[in-house]
Amino acid sequence: MKSHYRAVVIGGGVVGASVLYHLTRYGWSDVALIERAELTAGSTWHAAAGFHALNADPNVAALQDYTIGLYREIEAESGQDVGLHMTGGVNIASDPSRWEWLKSAWAVFQSVGIETARLVTPEEIKALCPIVDTTGVLGGLHDSNEGHLDPYGTTHAYAGAARKRGADVILRNRVIQLSPRPDGSWNVVTEKGSIVADHVVNAGGLWAKQLGLMAGVDLPVTPMEHHYLITEDIPEIAALDREIGIAVDLDGFSYLRQERKGVLIGVYEQDARHWNMDGAPWDYGIELIPEDVDRIAPELAKAYERFPCLQTAGIRKWVNGAFTFTPDGNPIVGPVRGLKNYWVACGVMAGFSQGGGVGKSLAEWMIEGEPQADVFGMDIARYGAFAANREYLKQTTRQFYSRRFVMTFPNERLPAGRPLRRPGAYREMSEAGCQWTGSWGLELPVYFAPAGFEETPTLKRSNAFDLVGAEARAVRRTAGLVDTSGFSRYEITGTGAAAWLDRLLAARLPKPGQARLAPMLGHDGRLKGDLTCFNWGDGRYWLMGSYYLREFHLRWFADHSSPHVAIADISDATGGFLLTGPKARDILGLTTHQDVSAKAFPFMACRALDIGLVRAQAARLSIAGELGFEINCAAAEHATLRQTLLSAGRELGLVEVGYYALNSLRLEKSFGIWSREFTQGYTADMSGLDRWIAFDKGDFIGRQAALAERDRGGATNILVTLEVDAIDADASGFEPVWHAGRRVGFVTSGGYGHTIGKSLALALVERDFATEGTALSAHIVGVERPVRVIAASPYDPGGLAMRA
Repeated sequence: MKSHYRAVVIGGGVVGASVLYHLTRYGWSDVALIERAELTAGSTWHAAAGFHALNADPNVAALQDYTIGLYREIEAESGQDVGLHMTGGVNIASDPSRWEWLKSAWAVFQSVGIETARLVTPEEIKALCPIVDTTGVLGGLHDSNEGHLDPYGTTHAYAGAARKRGADVILRNRVIQLSPRPDGSWNVVTEKGSIVADHVVNAGGLWAKQLGLMAGVDLPVTPMEHHYLITEDIPEIAALDREIGIAVDLDGFSYLRQERKGVLIGVYEQDARHWNMDGAPWDYGIELIPEDVDRIAPELAKAYERFPCLQTAGIRKWVNGAFTFTPDGNPIVGPVRGLKNYWVACGVMAGFSQGGGVGKSLAEWMIEGEPQADVFGMDIARYGAFAANREYLKQTTRQFYSRRFVMTFPNERLPAGRPLRRPGAYREMSEAGCQWTGSWGLELPVYFAPAGFEETPTLKRSNAFDLVGAEARAVRRTAGLVDTSGFSRYEITGTGAAAWLDRLLAARLPKPGQARLAPMLGHDGRLKGDLTCFNWGDGRYWLMGSYYLREFHLRWFADHSSPHVAIADISDATGGFLLTGPKARDILGLTTHQDVSAKAFPFMACRALDIGLVRAQAARLSIAGELGFEINCAAAEHATLRQTLLSAGRELGLVEVGYYALNSLRLEKSFGIWSREFTQGYTADMSGLDRWIAFDKGDFIGRQAALAERDRGGATNILVTLEVDAIDADASGFEPVWHAGRRVGFVTSGGYGHTIGKSLALALVERDFATEGTALSAHIVGVERPVRVIAASPYDPGGLAMRA
C-alpha cells in the first residue's frame, strides 16, 4: 500500500473491481482498490449472477449490453475463468398487456442497437426451456445475449486485469475515515495506515451508506433481502444434452436458470423486507440471512405451477442475501455536488448486468470529464436530499422491489413517497378535480376529472383521452390555466452575473426586460440544459428549467462557479401559472392596472406585474404555442393567484389544464422538452436548438465542439415531426423508425394532437430521410404503423398565435 494514489476505489465487489479495471483501461494506472475483507465479500459472492440487457431505461439497457460483451474480453485479458454460460434467456408473458409490453420492448431494443432479441411463440419458449408449462402463455421476448456466470471468477477477472495494468488491490483493510483536503484530494484513513487520494470512489455496496456519511453525504441506498433456492438434480434437466436458457416468468414474479443438473429459482415477492437500512454491520461478510419461506410462499407457488418439475425436486440450498436498492432500482453513479473528487458507484442491484457499464461510465467521467453515454438514468444527481429520507427510501425501494416483475404502465402514477411537496394551491386544485403525479418529490397536475373518475392503466389511449382533449381544445379556443410550480427557478445576481451567464449559456443574453431561450452545452458540445433566461432589468437574472434537473444543474453551476456570482435555487419558494390561449390577454387585463397590450408587453418580454393582490414576475411566452403569460409568484401566494385568474376568466371560458394537455399542445408545435428531444446525449444541431446559439458572441462552454459539428455539415441525425397512422395507441418514445426494413432513427416523444386531430411524434432520423413527405414506419406498442415526415409545427406554423 502506497501513501498516495491518483484514485482509491473503496469496495471489492464486482462494481468496485469494474471501476478499478476501467480506470486502468482508460489510462490511470496509479490506482488502488481497498476492501475490508475479501473480494466479493458483500452481495457479490451470493449473487445468482444472471445478466440481461432488458431495462426500462433504454440508455441503461445499452450499457447493460456493453457489460455483457465485456466478459470474454476480461477473461482473456486476466487469464481468470469467469464461468460464462451464454444460454440465452426468455421473458414470458401470459397477460395480454404484458405481451404488448414485450413487443414494445423488442422495438426499443432495436432503437438502441440490441439486435439479438426476438419475439417467440409459446412453442419456441418450450423448446428453449423444456421444463416450462406454457399453459396460458401468449409469447415471450428471447435474447440470445443473456446468461449467467461465476461471481467470484468475474470479480477476480476485473481485479486481475486491473493489476496487470498497474493497479493495487488491498484486502483485509477497512476504511475508517474520509476527510477532504484543501487541494481537493482526500485523506483515506484505513486500519493499516493513511493514504492521500486525488479521487475517492464509493463502491461500498452494502456499506455504501456508511461510506457516504463519512464524506458528509446521505445516499439514497438501502439493503433489502432477496431469496433464491437451488434444487437437487432434476431428472428432466439431467436427461438434456444442453443447458436450458434462463426463463423469467414476469407474471409469476420468478426467474429460473440451470444450476448443475438442477435449477436455481428466485422470486421477487410482494411482501418485501428491508435489512439493516443504515447499512450492513462492518463485521458482516460471507454470510446469509435466515430464509423466510412462508413470506415468499405465494410467489413460490406460482413458480411451481409454471415449472412443474419443481414440485418433486429436493432443495439443496436456500439463499437469502442482502442487495442494495435505490428508489427506482437503477444505480447511483457520478460526482456528488459539494464534494470535490468524491465519486459514487452504489446501489447496483443488478451488478452482473450493469457493473461493466457503471465502471466504464464512471471512469470516463473521472478521466475525460464526461461519460460517453447519457447516464442520467443512473446519475446520483437525479435525486435530491429528500430521497435519502428514511421513510421515503423505505416506501420507494419497497415499491420497486415488489414491482420488479410487475408491469408499470406509462400512465400509471405509483403512490410510494407521495405526496411530499405540494403546490400552494394543491388543496383547491384537488377539490376542482385535479389528478396528480409525482416528479422529484413534487406533485404535478396531469388533468382535471369529475369526482370518482379513475384512469385505467394502459399502453394505449386511456379513458382520460377525452378529458385531455377537452382541455387542449379549450386552450386553443379560449384560455387555459396551468400550474407551473414544476419548473426550476434559479436567481443569478452579483457583479459577475452577466459575464458568468454569457459563458455558461450558448445563447446571447436577453436585454433588460426580455427573456430568451438558452441552450446550455457541455464541453463536448452536447446539451446540458434547455433553459429560459430572464433579465428582469434590476441586476437579477433568472434561469428556468426542468424541476427534476435541479441537482443536476446545481452541480453544473457549482463546477463552473465564480466568486462574483451568487446563485440561489428559488424553485420551492416560487410557484406560478401559465395563462395561455387567445383570451389570455383579456383575462389578465381584468386583474391588473398595468398595460398588458401587445405593444406594452410584447412577445418574449418580462416584467413585474400586479395581479390582484399578488406582486408577480411575468413573461410573454407559452409552450402551448398560443398567446401566453408565464406568471411567477411566491409559493405562499400561489392559491391567491389561481383564484384571482380563475375569477377573472370565468366569463371568458378559462379552464384549468394539466400537463397531459400541455404535452399534446407542444407536440402540435413541434416543441421539444428535456429527457425526450433534449438530453445530454444529443447535440444542439441534432435537436434543433442550434438556432438559439450565438456563435458570434464570443467564447462560451461548448463553443468549439458546436462549431466543429457545424463546420463538418451538422449532425448525422436530426429532429423531425412525424404524422402517425395510428389506431388506438400513440408513440411515446424510443420506438424505432424504419425505411424499407432498415432502421433510420427513433421516436423521441409522441402523443395525440387533439386540436388538429392527428397522432404525432418527434423523432431523430438520418438526414437523408428527414425531407417533408418521406414515407417511413414506426412500431407503436409493438405494431408497425406507417408514418410520414411532415413540416414542423403543424399547428400555426408561422407562430402568429403566440406573438399576437
